[in-house]
Amino acid sequence: MLGRLQLSDVGLLVTIGIVSAALCSGILALLLRTGWAWDIAVDIPNHRSLHERPIPRVGGWGVLPTAVLAIVLFAPSLRWIAASAVLLGVVSQIDDRQGLPARVRFAAHVLAVAVAVVAGANGISWWFAIVVGVALVWLVNLYNFMDGSNGLAGGMTLFGFATYALAASSTHGELASICAAVAGAAVGFLLFNFQPARVFLGDMGSIPLGFLAGALGYWGWQHGAWPVWMPPLVFAPFIADATVTLLRRLARGERFWEAHRQHYYQRLVQMTGSHVRVALTYGALMLCGSVLAITATRTTTAMQWTMCIAWYGVLAVVGLCIDAKWRHWSRAAG
Repeated sequence: MLGRLQLSDVGLLVTIGIVSAALCSGILALLLRTGWAWDIAVDIPNHRSLHERPIPRVGGWGVLPTAVLAIVLFAPSLRWIAASAVLLGVVSQIDDRQGLPARVRFAAHVLAVAVAVVAGANGISWWFAIVVGVALVWLVNLYNFMDGSNGLAGGMTLFGFATYALAASSTHGELASICAAVAGAAVGFLLFNFQPARVFLGDMGSIPLGFLAGALGYWGWQHGAWPVWMPPLVFAPFIADATVTLLRRLARGERFWEAHRQHYYQRLVQMTGSHVRVALTYGALMLCGSVLAITATRTTTAMQWTMCIAWYGVLAVVGLCIDAKWRHWSRAAG
């Protein structure tokens, strides 16, 4: 069970978050003001896009350096996480710029995750290490899949890593500081990504962030910062959306790696015509999950798992409601 938070702990984390937000936003402002953002990578809309004009994909240029700097300053012993995140950032930037074969991207994901699982292991059995590895590779990719609407991935990063920071603050200050920095970087990015979006996160941002969510979540569990259910609960709205969508596409025999507009959040944007409303809806779900996660740590183990499973049950009901509205909307529009 986590100890009681001290005001000094929270104050330090908030300060780290503010400085990180300023650093991230400063980098992005520089890229936009100089015009370099348009030379780095640009997202050109197509028939599957939810936006209508070209937008620079440079959010990762602000978020990734901020996260790596936080690791170097606050937890140099976790430099293997920083190195793996940089590797993913470089590969993803090349993909943003000119495209890479799926097998090359996937190989980089597997390599980074393998390093995370082996380096962060603390008495884990080999078979469960494989399970964790598969889960982390999926988290890396689903983060990218869910980065398709203004404010969505940035909001997920803010709430998810802020919850990590609070959960670890009383027992693992270094880990909490890193997570606070990532949450702050998300704020800096959201200043340019919320409606109207001036930059997108891009693969250079979404892929390393998915890795950090998984690698730090795994390390925190292995070293006693939080229980194993914490990361799946904190990121539940995005895990549920991406996983259900993947399973449905596999069941239909579709090429799941190809771009599409079948995620729940994509359908909500099409039905409501509002990126802001969808971002706020998912933000509310993330906030509820965060409060639930922090509250659950103060209960018994049985209650913790009950709350986690119940939350996924709530999300299932939300998904069914969206499905029903989508069917009605599709018939009316068609």
